Amino acid sequence: MSASKSETANALGPDEPEREGAGAEPGPEPAVVPGSELLAALLDGMDAALCAFDADGTITHWNREAERILGWSPEEAVGRRGFAGWAVRSADAGEVEGRLMAAMDGPGRQVHEFALLRKDGGRVLVRTQSARVLGADGKPNGVYCAFSEVHAQIDLERSIALSEALFEDASWGVVLVDVDLRPTVVNGNAARALGAGRTSPLGRPLGELVVQGVEELEGALHHVLSEGAPRGLTDVWVTLAAGDGERRRCWRSGFLRLASPLAEEPVPLGVGWMFDDVTEEKLAEQEANRLRFRSSQLHRAGRAAAECEDPMEAATAYLDFALAGFADHALIDLLGPDGRRLVRTAATPSGAPGPVVPVAGGGIPVRYPHGHPALQAADRNGSVRASVPASGGPATWATDRQWPAGTVHALCTVLRSRGRTLGVVTFLRGASRPAFERTDAVYAESMAVLTASALDLVQSTGGEGDQRE
Repeated sequence: MSASKSETANALGPDEPEREGAGAEPGPEPAVVPGSELLAALLDGMDAALCAFDADGTITHWNREAERILGWSPEEAVGRRGFAGWAVRSADAGEVEGRLMAAMDGPGRQVHEFALLRKDGGRVLVRTQSARVLGADGKPNGVYCAFSEVHAQIDLERSIALSEALFEDASWGVVLVDVDLRPTVVNGNAARALGAGRTSPLGRPLGELVVQGVEELEGALHHVLSEGAPRGLTDVWVTLAAGDGERRRCWRSGFLRLASPLAEEPVPLGVGWMFDDVTEEKLAEQEANRLRFRSSQLHRAGRAAAECEDPMEAATAYLDFALAGFADHALIDLLGPDGRRLVRTAATPSGAPGPVVPVAGGGIPVRYPHGHPALQAADRNGSVRASVPASGGPATWATDRQWPAGTVHALCTVLRSRGRTLGVVTFLRGASRPAFERTDAVYAESMAVLTASALDLVQSTGGEGDQRE
């Protein structure tokens, strides 16, 4: 884009000498000064409106953004003295000019707000930043003034203020991630959640900060970069390394794709990731759902057992309902006639999970070693939990205890009815399930009470389900 004649001339500055031959016969067209074209292109490409005044207050520069805001073209504006009568009401012209030209009296920028006139007669409130222009001798010889509509400036300032507030005062974590999925900015809340400082996570792969769950998190970030942000929030479970072990947290996350506003087509700059720690809320919700489900299972088990004519069938029915979502295997060991040894009476298949069925032939004694969890449960009249040691137990840990191969967690609960210990019920879990907790023991004890009542009926009737004459 070439500069207008007036712009090109003024680009040289007000103190430049005239060319030789000025006023003589027109000669060959002088070559355009490359610097003038560059200056005109820069001025016209600016996002802010800009005008400049010489020491006398005459306009020397006027760019395209100034034309867009006020409607006056560079040809109409350059060469005018001040704004009086065309861009400012005559009554306000003196004050406006005085405040603008006052920038020549000192260094730095001065900020003002004025009501300017559009070419169509309308008024627009603008915010200006003016500063003096120094000549080659170091003395002020003019003023430049950049201005924009106040509402646009307020929008910009509001966006900047929002950004600063998010990264300083937000009560949730905020992380900016580049297209390589590496954090570039982390606010204080996010840094605390990650167990790091504000700068230590920057530029590092997420896998160095998150022990487990990084695949799901990176998958969400990739989706945002390629497809855009999801409409709703996403709960992401992660495990973080901690000084005393690992911390499992649930972060309710929202994502925004960041694109450059300066590109003709949207170019992704990364992802804005905002999250809030909802671990306690999710754990409470999970516990409520678990209790609701287990209460339903107890109710359903009672109804199903009530329809069983055979009390042994009722006992196994209780355990079948208990296994759902709780354990992989269940074993019933009852005290033998001597009252000391435990006899395997019913069990699930040792291979794939299945229903609890009585052992053929009436049961066989089990040779549990001293200190076995089932023996401890019988001695304590309570529950005993056991798991493979965290350091890694022997490969025969399960078989040594006469449990199905692959067992890593066990819960043994005593079976008592009418003040007597009948035996022990054992629930077993594989490696895909977590270890048994205290709340699991409470549920197992509730099922054990119902199971023991049915087994007591088996023993009191001599194993016959139907005693009707």
